[in-house]
Amino acid sequence: MRTLKLLMVILLVASFIGCAGMSAEEQRALSGGAIGAGAGALGAGVLGKSPAAGAAIGGAAGAAGGYLYEKSR
Repeated sequence: MRTLKLLMVILLVASFIGCAGMSAEEQRALSGGAIGAGAGALGAGVLGKSPAAGAAIGGAAGAAGGYLYEKSR
């Protein structure tokens, strides 16, 4: 259990460091993708469909939407 907690902390820190040099467009696309994937998985699960497929479709749509939103600003 202790190893799992340590691994989670290391992954969390690495994700913050990896996002430090991103442009606004990249950050918006990543945020949109993450939110879209979560919403897609949840929606597909509620409807009795494949959460993995919902996450893939939602993630792609969210990333595209986030990128296009930032480009239009």
